[in-house]
Amino acid sequence: MEINEITFLIRKAIFNVYNALGPGLLESVYEKVLAYELEDYGLQVQTQVPISIKYNEMVFEAGFKADIIVEDKVIIEIKSVVEIHDVHHKQLITYLKLADKKLGILVNFNTDRIDKNIFRKVNGL
Repeated sequence: MEINEITFLIRKAIFNVYNALGPGLLESVYEKVLAYELEDYGLQVQTQVPISIKYNEMVFEAGFKADIIVEDKVIIEIKSVVEIHDVHHKQLITYLKLADKKLGILVNFNTDRIDKNIFRKVNGL
């Protein structure tokens, strides 16, 4: 499946989850339900995937985890916060670099406008 097809299904799943649950729940709730929805579409989904840090030929396990990785191609970073800040965008870009992935989706479910709270991030590799 091509990456644009995957991201189309991710956005569709985000809208379905948001419309069913609404805002104000914990990130862990949205993660579980979104993973279920994506799996229901036939996508390969991994949750809470450890991300290692590679530095000077060394590998460090620092406790970073990607919320969801879809088809081993797209990282989804889930938030349920009052407002998305620059640090959230930077966090996802850093995860993309560390995990050697090209595309990420940042989503904030704690909003009245889910359509304005889905952000596509690209790692320049």
